[in-house]
Amino acid sequence: MKLEDYEKVESTNIDFKEKLELSKPKSWLKSVSAFANTNGGILLFGVSDIDKKPVGLKNIQEDSEKLSQLINTKIVPIPRYELNTFEQNNLNFMEVKVGDGPKTPYYYESDGRKEAFIRSGNESIPAPKYILDNLILKGQNTTFDELPTKYSVEDISFTLLNATLKKETQKEINKNKDYISLELVTKDKKVTNAGLLLSDQGILTQSRIFCTRWKGIVKGSINGDAIDDKEYSGSIISLMENAETFIKNNSKTSWEIKGMKRIEKEDYPLRAIREAIVNAIIHRDYQIIGSEIHIDMFDNRLEITSPGGMIDGSFVQDLDITKISSMRRNRIISDIFNRLHLMERRGSGLTRILESYSDHDIKPLFYSDISSFKVIFPNKGYTKKSPDKEEKSPVISGNIVNDEDYFMIKMYKLLPENSRKTTYAQVLKLFDKFKYEYSFKRDNIEELLNIKKSRASEIIAILLDSNLIEQSEPTKYRFKK
Repeated sequence: MKLEDYEKVESTNIDFKEKLELSKPKSWLKSVSAFANTNGGILLFGVSDIDKKPVGLKNIQEDSEKLSQLINTKIVPIPRYELNTFEQNNLNFMEVKVGDGPKTPYYYESDGRKEAFIRSGNESIPAPKYILDNLILKGQNTTFDELPTKYSVEDISFTLLNATLKKETQKEINKNKDYISLELVTKDKKVTNAGLLLSDQGILTQSRIFCTRWKGIVKGSINGDAIDDKEYSGSIISLMENAETFIKNNSKTSWEIKGMKRIEKEDYPLRAIREAIVNAIIHRDYQIIGSEIHIDMFDNRLEITSPGGMIDGSFVQDLDITKISSMRRNRIISDIFNRLHLMERRGSGLTRILESYSDHDIKPLFYSDISSFKVIFPNKGYTKKSPDKEEKSPVISGNIVNDEDYFMIKMYKLLPENSRKTTYAQVLKLFDKFKYEYSFKRDNIEELLNIKKSRASEIIAILLDSNLIEQSEPTKYRFKK
């Protein structure tokens, strides 16, 4: 490859390093661990990680030998990687291609301590416990919903699942054979996590959906600002049906006559809504204890938020929605929902959600971070209030969104393209901390993002140039409304 080719690599999948840090090998070995634990990636040595300027390596042979030695002794187990060197413009560079490994987690080991890292946007960060648990399962070639539980089949009922399967397949369920073949029950009659998720009892307390219809366009208190709110538990099939019913009951359907036909117009395309609910149920991370799916309805939009980000550590807002490959976090329940014709294996759900708004100027938004995934549906029937009654909130293309959603869109529009993907996640984290209300200094950025002074200064310069922040005092800054 040539240097210019690396500029086309997604920031999630590449790290630039000015030199091989031998006194602080963790500074780059954590990226080796992170790439091996997620979706693979490239470390390119000899290029400044601040401004991406080529500087070259002084002793390429010695660096190559030491790099291999450190990876082989500090990363456990040894990951799959390929080391290449090349010369361009009389400068030497070293490329390390790290493959996503089958024996996760891949730990950085030093002084008897082990730490696993993952990619989060363009950063390599320590894996939170629930992600580490997922990596352990991946290394065992299993998923959370495959694990057996302490419950026996005699303790559980599948009334709703049986009725739904019979309706779709026209066959009676053989409890002795079918439950095992569907992997809801093990051969020694222990119920799997998939079985618990599909059982009538709702034993896994994190398998819930909270639905709220708020007054206006912002969240408030449930007691004073919610028109309707429901909490659902039980079989994930009932969760899907109840959530869909809640949205229907809190939506409006209008109609108009065109020629001899009556044309119905919905606030939200219900097939796309079902797609998003199903995606939230089958792709959410059930190992995040104390979490649940949230459906929040406002006058102008509907938000569906599920626990767990993208499996490969990328951020959906950085990707081309039409090219995202399907990765299943919960294999068994995905297969069963496919049998029930509630989803497709090919993973085209997000594309179909976008296509459902082909007749509308405002399109759905997709956002993810390390611990959550959100879909925002614009209300097709929403009409703004008159100016004298309009609530104070930003306006985008005729629609109104809350501060966080608005800033997310504004930042993506204003950040320069060459720094957008490397800076996006860090700025979102800053905004989440300080919002529009609080000032911050460079030291605050360094501490919050765990970055060097030079990178913090670079972020400030980018935000000032993009008109996203303003200087409130000589050394303090604030996000601009």
